[in-house]
Amino acid sequence: MTIAWDKTLLVGDVGGTNARFAIAHMADGKPVLEHHQSFKGADHPTFLGGVKAFIDGCAVKPTSGVIAVAGPVTDGAIDLTNSPWRVSEAELGALGLNPVRLINDFEALAWGAPVVPRDELASLGGPGEGDPASAIAVLGPGTGFGVSALIRDFHGNEMAMPSEGGHACFAPGDPVEDEILRILRRRYDRVSIERLICGPGLLNMHRALAEIDGRESHIDDPAEITDAAMADPRSPCGATLARFCAILGAVAGDIALTTGARGGVYIAGGIAPRILPFLQASPFRERFERKGRFTDYMAAIPTHVILHKHAALLGAARVAFAEAG
Repeated sequence: MTIAWDKTLLVGDVGGTNARFAIAHMADGKPVLEHHQSFKGADHPTFLGGVKAFIDGCAVKPTSGVIAVAGPVTDGAIDLTNSPWRVSEAELGALGLNPVRLINDFEALAWGAPVVPRDELASLGGPGEGDPASAIAVLGPGTGFGVSALIRDFHGNEMAMPSEGGHACFAPGDPVEDEILRILRRRYDRVSIERLICGPGLLNMHRALAEIDGRESHIDDPAEITDAAMADPRSPCGATLARFCAILGAVAGDIALTTGARGGVYIAGGIAPRILPFLQASPFRERFERKGRFTDYMAAIPTHVILHKHAALLGAARVAFAEAG
């Protein structure tokens, strides 16, 4: 049975740090976003309060929508992985949103990536186009590390795959990374990708590399590392960020192999666009392709950074209008 959706829809993208909302319409078969608003999650003590604040500011109140959230959605409810916010679809109904759906944020990005304009993608290497009949993978570091894929069949059907792949185990790629893993195991019983490839993970990596080099690190803000690295790539912070990019490339390659993402790999999240020139000059692509017998397979997969600030909102809108029929 097709759900009866309002044609003026609320779409949201709620992460561990920031919340973004917009009103979505469909024009010429593509989602169009209006009335954007972003704010820090800390500005509102509850998820419901943040959504209500946005709706209260809308001239035309949406009555249905789709909100992408950073974490697994279980039985229509979310407990954000890197935030104290909790909410359910039933609670959102109290704001007049009916029907409303919660979906994983990287699931939304998987839906959004194919409709991001080409001029809002930055290449990280590989051919300009991937296989249009194959899956794409979307992943990236921000407050945490998200992973998803968009699966395609020969009939042109698509299905986004929600995932918690950022919590898979970190696999070292050389002796230095062996040492990083050894050091982090003193703090974490199990070291996941997210313990290294995200904002807080950048600090973990910087401190581990300082210990390996016999130095002390007094940096407590990941932005200090990225700023210093961009200013001086040969500095200790530059070495940390280069290692961060290399591991990101290796992880992206592993995810491409796992999902069969010959249609392309898209790097999302808040960090990659901010360090784009550094990332493009880094070992990212070399580590992406360095997959032994599958090096040629990897070389044929394009890699991009999503520069569009609202790609997850575009994906949420695609889901909402697909449900509307």
